[in-house]
Amino acid sequence: MAAFGGWGKAEFASQFSESGGLGIIAALNFPDINEFKEEIQKMKTLTNKPFGVNLSLPHHRLNNSHEKNQAKKRYFKYVNTALEENVGIFTTSGYKAKFIGKRIQESGAIWFHKCVVLKHAISAQESGADAVTLVGLEGTGFKNPLTQTTLINITMAKKLLDIPIIAAGGIGDARGFLGALIMGADAVCLGTALMSTRECPVSEDIKKKWLELDIFSENVHKKIYKYNTKSFMAPSTAIAHQIHILPLKEYLSKLIRDSELIFESFGLT
Repeated sequence: MAAFGGWGKAEFASQFSESGGLGIIAALNFPDINEFKEEIQKMKTLTNKPFGVNLSLPHHRLNNSHEKNQAKKRYFKYVNTALEENVGIFTTSGYKAKFIGKRIQESGAIWFHKCVVLKHAISAQESGADAVTLVGLEGTGFKNPLTQTTLINITMAKKLLDIPIIAAGGIGDARGFLGALIMGADAVCLGTALMSTRECPVSEDIKKKWLELDIFSENVHKKIYKYNTKSFMAPSTAIAHQIHILPLKEYLSKLIRDSELIFESFGLT
């Protein structure tokens, strides 16, 4: 599950874990550390399935000598609070996270780092990350001018990395899921594909509007593929694979069922 700004909270994340995925609580949704702790505790009452915590690291703060130390202290508070609550999986994104990763791994927890550029994934591996999530150009949100497509990211990463690879960016159906695995990914991260599910905490009207998007229009194309465009409310190309608003469990079950049918069509079981 992607780390949703604003939506990555216990209610939504627990439903994803209960449906068979790995739900993620986005720590920065909770500026107050006590509220963050309460959210983790709430998560544990809603599911006994695995879940993780995401920490998004802003480049402008960690690269600023005046704010760097204060920012690091803040992130260590999030990490230590989550560890005290026995969280065993952490994802990081946005900037170099070795200082956090070291603390996570010293505790025996698992550290994934999300990147949009392959050279950053290589750096994450060198820093000791247990796995990397590579987001292709088809994804949404911030872009780096050097971001490649999911196909290029994953096939090249398989050659250059020794740690597990999680594919992200434009994956929304069984063929995208299987394609990512065949290209070399060990798992996939779903973002936009979950935005039109019943449990996503946005209005039905917005979900219906997303489902009606023409991803081939110039306006949508610019929102998705221009690296200097930030629009968290703009779905990626994965939205084109969705037709109806489905419950999370039904959506994921369909993805797996369709994948099995594709295998059968190839004479594989």
